[in-house]
Amino acid sequence: MADIRITGRMVNFTRLTLDTNDHDAIRQQLSEMMGETSWQGALVILDTTVEQELIALIQLLSSLDLQPMAVIDGLLGDQARAIQFPVLPADRPLQRIKPTREQIVETPAAVAGPGQKPAAGTSRGLSYATTYHDEILRTGQSIVQDHGDVILNAGINSGSEVIASGNIHIYGSIRGRVIAGAGGNTAARIFCHSLEAELVSIAGTYCVADDIPQHVIRKSVHIYLNDQQELVFDVLQF
Repeated sequence: MADIRITGRMVNFTRLTLDTNDHDAIRQQLSEMMGETSWQGALVILDTTVEQELIALIQLLSSLDLQPMAVIDGLLGDQARAIQFPVLPADRPLQRIKPTREQIVETPAAVAGPGQKPAAGTSRGLSYATTYHDEILRTGQSIVQDHGDVILNAGINSGSEVIASGNIHIYGSIRGRVIAGAGGNTAARIFCHSLEAELVSIAGTYCVADDIPQHVIRKSVHIYLNDQQELVFDVLQF
């Protein structure tokens, strides 16, 4: 019998990108964030936009009960290799393209009476946007809508990405990555004519290509989160 077994397991990592090397500031901000969510014991991958002392940074994060697992190649790469710490390749940047058109709906703020000024603290109007795109999203391209929905009248190729804080409708084949509910909107949904995605995600809950149920592949599908915050794939019947 072999002494080594190889199995697979999906593991959630948190990417921590640092824009400062002030460890007091890092400690304070992370402590505040961890107080709001259950970050204790989280596995983290490190990235930075400024020079860092990697060993000291690892010690700081470990003292906060975080588990540094690797760095993104870049400013931390050489230090990581010197101590044989794992190095992950840098992201291939995507080109964020301008959509065909965008519709913004404004929610009017409270209106003061004739001759009156708005009361202090009166809420300002809110806006909800819908992004429309009529062409196939090609490899290396990205469409992002931070304040609403995305509707694509064609498919998306592998290596492309669609991100929306709201819902995503794709009237074509999904072969890239589709991320709805970005920012935590668990009510967001994904609709597509043919599901062949590299990854689908709603409010941080994701499923990669190998784990998408086989009976929905290349079918018209509605994807949403159930009460247990699990992704549900429903085949659409026309």
